[in-house]
Amino acid sequence: MDRKTGGSSRRLMDIDKKKIFKVLDPNRIWIPILLGLGIVFYLFYSDPNITADNLHLIFDAKLSSVLVAFLVLLARDAGYAYRIRVLSDHELNWSKSIVIIILWEFSSAVTPSVVGGTAVAVFIFMAEGINVGKSLAYVMLTAIMDNLFFVIAAPLVMLFTHGLIFPEVSAMDIQYGSSLQFFFFLSYALIAVYTLIMSYALFVRPRAFKWFLLKMTSLKYLKKWKEKANQYGDEIILASSGLKGKATSYWVKISAATVFIWSARYLMLNSLVEAYHTLTISEHMVVFSRQVIMWIVMLISPTPGSSGTAEYFFNQFFYEYLGDYTFVSSIFWRLMSYYPYLILGAIFLPRWVRSKFFKKDKKATS
Repeated sequence: MDRKTGGSSRRLMDIDKKKIFKVLDPNRIWIPILLGLGIVFYLFYSDPNITADNLHLIFDAKLSSVLVAFLVLLARDAGYAYRIRVLSDHELNWSKSIVIIILWEFSSAVTPSVVGGTAVAVFIFMAEGINVGKSLAYVMLTAIMDNLFFVIAAPLVMLFTHGLIFPEVSAMDIQYGSSLQFFFFLSYALIAVYTLIMSYALFVRPRAFKWFLLKMTSLKYLKKWKEKANQYGDEIILASSGLKGKATSYWVKISAATVFIWSARYLMLNSLVEAYHTLTISEHMVVFSRQVIMWIVMLISPTPGSSGTAEYFFNQFFYEYLGDYTFVSSIFWRLMSYYPYLILGAIFLPRWVRSKFFKKDKKATS
């Protein structure tokens, strides 16, 4: 790694620090909460089948299935922490890994899915003592592995479910035909292309990728992005160098952890559906498979943490299994899988910032 590359990336992180703290603002939790509540009220008042009396249906859930859902959720978070430890070659302990996951999930919850919290995640790793090259490598590798899961899983679940993966959503038909299928294939194409390009850049030819970016931004209408392209190219080179020489076991563990994490995320909802409606094995497969499709569609949501988008699509995907329980199940699902990270982030974030930055500032001035 040359000094010029390392220096430019460090300067970039310093420049973006104010923006990052703007994202890591506990007050931002109100935006996704209000968006989520807005769509919940919209569904409540627009659907004549949903009444105030229906809300008590949430208590009809089988306690055993709800307990399984909580255990699976905890297992998923444990898998996240384990993957962080493996990524860092156990340089990060369990407690630091858990804090990183909480803050990373918080940043993802308060930013649109299409934007993501990559810069914030790199910043968090660096604050925990990981150098800039490794921090970039870990975050980029995580993004590639997660996207690769979707790219591989989506065609597999479409094959296994024999066309049952897309629900009937005639209310969503627009000029593109079925808007749900349109958004799925659009999202899938974007994810697949992005994953292919980033994999090539990170693992094969990082310097060639930087050269391509600079050539592209040399064009008349793209010149204003040349500096950003140069910085991003430097980051790719740094990240690539941080992943060289890793053993086969390293890649096997990360791949296995990624499959476990996303499987656990989806099985949590399977458990919630089972709490209200007994599913056959084939129905479990369809519910699991539809979540893959739903998450791919949600990845291009313009709202923070897919607030509103997630609640709306939940009704479209799972009504045929949940019926009158669909509305309360969607609330239960988001209360378990989304809002806890907003609350935990708001609690841990101020303490984390004080411990990582204000103590250092006090030592520097004393």
